[in-house]
Amino acid sequence: MKLAWIAMLGLASAPALAAAPAARVLVFCSPGSPGTTAEAQPTMDAFAAALGAKAGVSPIAAVYHEAEDAGVARLREKDAAVAFVSLPFYLKHEQELGLRARLQPVQSGREPEERWALVAKKGKVTSPAALGGFTISSTAGYAPAFVRGPGVGEWGPLPATVRVVQSGAILSALRRAAAGENLAVLLEPAQAAALSSLPFAADLEVVTRSAPLPQGVVATVGERLPAKSWSAIDSALRSLRSDPKGAAALDGMEIARFGAVDEKGLSAARKAYADAAR
Repeated sequence: MKLAWIAMLGLASAPALAAAPAARVLVFCSPGSPGTTAEAQPTMDAFAAALGAKAGVSPIAAVYHEAEDAGVARLREKDAAVAFVSLPFYLKHEQELGLRARLQPVQSGREPEERWALVAKKGKVTSPAALGGFTISSTAGYAPAFVRGPGVGEWGPLPATVRVVQSGAILSALRRAAAGENLAVLLEPAQAAALSSLPFAADLEVVTRSAPLPQGVVATVGERLPAKSWSAIDSALRSLRSDPKGAAALDGMEIARFGAVDEKGLSAARKAYADAAR
């Protein structure tokens, strides 16, 4: 936040104090993920403090938005310098917001690239054509081209009559699919890993999986961050686990580390998204 303290004690000759430098804001947005902006703020504050100390770049602030529109609006503000976003969000808003992929997060206990899974009633969906008239529900449903492209595109093009919807009520959607509704659910990797634990799992099956995809993207926003500042932040993100406060902040976010972008995988996802968006 930019603060300016000005001497206003009637002393015309008293000099004004210099304004504090504006914070570089890190914006986190992963639509469909749990938690609210207010609930996440203590975690955001701890992460920003640890990163700023490690990078020697200050002040740094961080904020989380669970809704797509709020995340986009915050990234449009001039002080938003770095975006930590889900892959569907990145692919949908890359050009619009001037995002440039720099790193990718690796969540604790997971691989850097993972497959999304399309799940439906066992025996009900045997090909893309069989999804005609179906609804596909997913936390990524706000980006239909992600669902149709990187999500299931390698399996084959979906019928035009497929309706894609966003929903955070994944358990309910899976239960409805298991009951035989014309509904399929595109699960992100962590959700897919828990599928077998459901009491009605025997009524469901994975009908296709995506190619391995990055878990998320860390991107700079336009040219707002000087190259020297990004270099320091980049180095700090990669080595944050080695610092006690940094490690604690990462643990609070269930992130193991930040690493290099899988350029090949991201390029393939970008092409699949663009093809599906046409």
